[in-house]
Amino acid sequence: MPKMKTRRAAAKRYSLTGSGKVRYKKQGLRHILTKKSSKRKRALRHGGILSPTEAPRVKRLLPYG
Repeated sequence: MPKMKTRRAAAKRYSLTGSGKVRYKKQGLRHILTKKSSKRKRALRHGGILSPTEAPRVKRLLPYG
């Protein structure tokens, strides 16, 4: 059986943790930063964990994690 192809767009946006959860970088920290509070920008720096209901959809796009 041939190798499965990874969706490259998904591979650039998501990564899997050791326990199999899906990690992503939060949106909203690229531009128009002057109106956002320091607290908000600080919180956006840290990555997020995708909800368990959304995770299976992304895992299908990343066959080899």
